[in-house]
Amino acid sequence: MYSRYNEGWIEVITGCMFAGKTEEFMRRINRLQYAKRKVLVFKPKVDIRYDAKKVVSHKGVSITAIVINDPLEILKHINENVAAVAIDEVQFFNPTIIEVIKQLADINKQVIVAGLDQDFRGEPFSVMKELLALAEFVTKLDAVCVECGQAATRTQRIINGKEAKYDDEIILIGAQEQYEARCRIHHRVIKSNQNK
Repeated sequence: MYSRYNEGWIEVITGCMFAGKTEEFMRRINRLQYAKRKVLVFKPKVDIRYDAKKVVSHKGVSITAIVINDPLEILKHINENVAAVAIDEVQFFNPTIIEVIKQLADINKQVIVAGLDQDFRGEPFSVMKELLALAEFVTKLDAVCVECGQAATRTQRIINGKEAKYDDEIILIGAQEQYEARCRIHHRVIKSNQNK
């Protein structure tokens, strides 16, 4: 059995938007810091929704992060004093992030990542799909469907008041102005061949 405090491991916090992933991510970081463990927090450069240099929850809680573009940059910050590495919005990184995370766990670093498991179409992000298979620990959170109040596991994209089309760009950084949490029944994506 893995010890969360003595060996390297990978933990994934995932779910749809507005499920509380960032709050849970920060809670894990705070616990490690309380135990006087050195934690490095990283975020992708592309995520500038609330702050360019901090991980910020939808509720406004924040923690300072190292902003990177290339996953290999993480390795430049690692030394023997670093006990844990926390990476937010992991789905935005290229596939190199998977090898970096595996390497960190193999050298006895605790790795905590948070990110969306599915894109707005309801299809898995490839990076997250692989990390879910590799992780020792997985926490999947749900939100509340804005249509019916049931458990929401999908992210609905809204553009100009309408549900997104299937062939729209996959990555579109946004928050409540462009996304809603939806359940399986109320999640809709307009297929390319359908009329508007």
